[in-house]
Amino acid sequence: MQTSFYTTSELTEIGFLKIGKSVKISRKASIYTPEQMIIGDHVRIDDFCILSGRIKIGSYVHISAYTAIYAGYGVDIDDYVTISGRVMIYSQNDDYSGEYMTNPTLPETATHVTGGRIILKKHAIVGAGSVILPALTMGEGACLGAMSLLKSDVPDWEIYAGIPAKKKGDRNRKILEIEKSLKRM
Repeated sequence: MQTSFYTTSELTEIGFLKIGKSVKISRKASIYTPEQMIIGDHVRIDDFCILSGRIKIGSYVHISAYTAIYAGYGVDIDDYVTISGRVMIYSQNDDYSGEYMTNPTLPETATHVTGGRIILKKHAIVGAGSVILPALTMGEGACLGAMSLLKSDVPDWEIYAGIPAKKKGDRNRKILEIEKSLKRM
């Protein structure tokens, strides 16, 4: 009987640069350039996700359904990060000025793609339907509220939301105590 998630041997055959233990990736997810991806332990990637480019995923990470990560310039996701459903993460961007064309079927001489690495640090959480643009860092414990547009860094333990996202408050750090108790188990 076939399960909803790839088996360990099937994950090995996909050809990831590195893959940890207890990884669950939906058979309905689309994985491009797996040879550039590192996936830690206890990771779950749900249905209809798209992962493309240089992606590094830590341990105990959940990427919810319909999320897309376009990582031409790289996306690093640290341990204990949660990415809610329908999130879009872009590490590259077209030039919309009209000086260049915008389309991946065109030669590079006709386009002007820019970008930069995106880093989601330990315990960060991204709310449903949010969009993250290139070259930024969400700090440790940072939170991005649902339906937000993130264009700049989020400091450690701060909550941002809105379009564009702005600081709404500070996040409780109790999860650090929970993490310590998990490590003792």
